[in-house]
Amino acid sequence: MSQLLPIGQAAKMLGVSIQTLRRWDQDGILVAQQSQEGSHRYYEQNQLIEISERGDLPLRKLAQSWAQDETPWELLSPFYCRTIPHLELRLHRLEQQLAQDEQIASIFQLISSTSGEIGNNSFDHNIGNWPDIPGIFFGHDQVRKQVILADRGQGVLATLKRVKPSLVNHAQALKTAFTEILSARAPENRGNGLKYVRKIVRENTMHFQFQSGDALLIMKAHSDELHISQTTRSIRGCLAILTYTL
Repeated sequence: MSQLLPIGQAAKMLGVSIQTLRRWDQDGILVAQQSQEGSHRYYEQNQLIEISERGDLPLRKLAQSWAQDETPWELLSPFYCRTIPHLELRLHRLEQQLAQDEQIASIFQLISSTSGEIGNNSFDHNIGNWPDIPGIFFGHDQVRKQVILADRGQGVLATLKRVKPSLVNHAQALKTAFTEILSARAPENRGNGLKYVRKIVRENTMHFQFQSGDALLIMKAHSDELHISQTTRSIRGCLAILTYTL
């Protein structure tokens, strides 16, 4: 067992605040060891080194927690794309990683382009209007074969209401974003890229989840059906999970 570090040292080592580590502990993202009296949190040094070097965290939980929390908190650098150039660099690295997997040789570029479409969508419709933290979460879970993206932006409903004021909830907004062709003028083209995402998922061995506000959309491989349901907990902005080779 490696040396145990108190929460203050752990926070400095990861470059995040003590409050962030406490949230991660509560959300099951990075669980601390409690002292006997239960008043202090400790972390294994070797585990923190792995996280610092590889960003080794449960990415889905991390992205969901970051998008859901009312109070914004900082992301570790391996998962944070603050600007479009950062996103482009991350997409390049993703494509290099995917190209090494022979099982997805025929679709790895589609996975990368679909991820880019989702990420660019976040930037295109929030630049200059980020409610709190600018930029997006971008993670690739090679074990679960998932690309996970999230933002704390305005969300699909707020953007689409500019061109379609009749929308009244997030479920309607998601259905519109994935099925209707809207004006090509920014910012009204929110979601037009999402129809490309739908096409790629439908034609390949992929599974896709997309949440905005309290609405969750699920698409499955080789199916044209959109399953939209209401979630018990709303998120800030959008959360997308693309799973390949089911």
